[in-house]
Amino acid sequence: MPKKAVATKSGAKTRLSRPGPKVPVYPIGVAARLLDVHPRTLRLYEAEGLVRPQYKGSRRLYSQSDIQWISCLRSMIHDEGISIPGLKRLLALIPCWEINGCPEEVYKNCDARMEVQQEGTTRYCKKCGEPFSSS
Repeated sequence: MPKKAVATKSGAKTRLSRPGPKVPVYPIGVAARLLDVHPRTLRLYEAEGLVRPQYKGSRRLYSQSDIQWISCLRSMIHDEGISIPGLKRLLALIPCWEINGCPEEVYKNCDARMEVQQEGTTRYCKKCGEPFSSS
């Protein structure tokens, strides 16, 4: 990441860099504005297990990857017409890029993609580590 030199009060220069895409920095209000949704929508997605923001105390913080993932979710819900329960079922069966129809070059570079791995009969999300339920 490009770093920017910033002068401190003492005159010394320090280097600042942007946080990586997985660093949670956006509080729920900012994330909601970036996505043009109400914060209640983000809470609903969390309650449904579709997104897992990090918590710092009682504050939810979203990363750029979370923002990208929620944007994909919204596309599947609004553009494709998939209901939240239907989306949860689909994600339990196939990866998000197959549902969304992402080209290979897009999903291979996507920090927000939801991949599943199978261990026995339980499927786990590589993004959050949580098991998927088939119900």
